[in-house]
Amino acid sequence: MYLAVEDIDHSRTKANHPQTNGICERFHKTLQDECYSLLFRKKLYRSLEELQVDLDAWLEEYNRERPHSGRYCYGKTPWETFQQSRHLALEKDLSRGGDQSDNTTPQHSAVR
Repeated sequence: MYLAVEDIDHSRTKANHPQTNGICERFHKTLQDECYSLLFRKKLYRSLEELQVDLDAWLEEYNRERPHSGRYCYGKTPWETFQQSRHLALEKDLSRGGDQSDNTTPQHSAVR
């Protein structure tokens, strides 16, 4: 439903071909190695909500404090990379009619 509301095309990757979805596969491995493996050794969770609190804290650290060496980050955190490239997304905002370089606040059109 969300994809339709935001007018986003949904695509799928080939089954049993993790190389076609490498960024997500790498994130899943990092999540397993740096978050779940450690959390489940330290604590017995009694609810999903309890686990969600610890997962949210890990994601905050992952995105805002942990430098990344992957494509586009070059040793910055994902949040820093996002902030530094945000102007590019605003310039390419299709809801504003394509390539815009006036750096104004984007005006979002009504959902089609």
